[in-house]
Amino acid sequence: MIKTASKTLAEEIIEWRRDFHKYPELSFNEKRTSKKVAEFLKNFGLDVRENINGYGVTADLIGNRDGPMIAFRADMDALPIQEETGLPYASAIPGVMHACGHDGHTAILMGAAKRLSLQKENLKGSVRFIFQPAEEVNPGGAIGMIQEGVLNGVKAIFGLHLWSELPSGTFRTCYGPMMAATDRFTIEIDGKGGHGGMPHKTIDSIVLASQLVMSAQQIISRSLDPLEAGVITFGKLQSGSAFNIIADKAVLEGTTRSFTPEVRHTLRAKLEELTDGLAKIYGAAIRLDFQKGYPAVVNHEREAKYMLDTARKIFGQEHTGLMKPNMVGEDFAYYLKEIPGAFCFIGAGNPKNPVYPHHHPRFEIDEGVLPEAANWIYQLAMDYLGT
Repeated sequence: MIKTASKTLAEEIIEWRRDFHKYPELSFNEKRTSKKVAEFLKNFGLDVRENINGYGVTADLIGNRDGPMIAFRADMDALPIQEETGLPYASAIPGVMHACGHDGHTAILMGAAKRLSLQKENLKGSVRFIFQPAEEVNPGGAIGMIQEGVLNGVKAIFGLHLWSELPSGTFRTCYGPMMAATDRFTIEIDGKGGHGGMPHKTIDSIVLASQLVMSAQQIISRSLDPLEAGVITFGKLQSGSAFNIIADKAVLEGTTRSFTPEVRHTLRAKLEELTDGLAKIYGAAIRLDFQKGYPAVVNHEREAKYMLDTARKIFGQEHTGLMKPNMVGEDFAYYLKEIPGAFCFIGAGNPKNPVYPHHHPRFEIDEGVLPEAANWIYQLAMDYLGT
């Protein structure tokens, strides 16, 4: 395994990450984080833009102007979660926590920017470092960043996500679809309430909600090609006020996940048909509000191969490879719809400690992988642009 970052830089990256972790900021409120990032990058003579789509920051490292420009993106926002880790650098902001690794992403990209800035004369091209706000909320910060020109002149873009479910120091990516389109829906049922002993005089919204949940699962098993992937999940059902009263109203909330536009369309269309049909059969009023989220993250094969080839140098052949697509979502998808690029997971799960999932109040990463991830970005830029 290649070890190229100095001990000093490795310590700096971890120190930056802990600072961001202690002072997390919610989506579109990353004022302190973005200010610290911008000030750091200016110290290396980079061409820095601030306040892009809120608190977004970009920094250009201009090497050979005749060569291509590539970009790397890190997200900066935290989540509305009360931290329960008990760490010395735990969140000092009540109800806000970096529970997904974005603090690490930001520190990693800062470290890579520092190393690459020392190689300016050797770069046969240029690098743009993109620090994005608001990855955690729909419609996400990427759309606004793109609209404000962060991809102008960029040939290819790369992104990473620290992933606690993979052993620390492992590297995984995909050719083609990697992460799912993440849509959200709300279904409101207006039936007719009444006495629990006289159901024939009512339109039972809870029975309707139950039938809807079960029938929706048949959309997956009977309306999709068995070789295509799709998910319909109901995460919330609210109804009723007492044990002996038939509820007149029910509200369900859920999500659909898919990798292709065709499946994404089918899931929505079939939910519309299902709710309309049940409303007609039982005489209830059923309203479906379907909200599109992020599209699927679809890697470009050439750029994904560059990722893999470089990762083998940094993480080792035995720790690098392809993975199955994942049904979580990422607004990095919008960048990949505009220009070639690829996304990856870098394992950050420490086997010596309990591994809590992302978005958990006790989530934590193995910080030892942060310098390696910065090395990987550095090496990828050097390989892609040539030395």
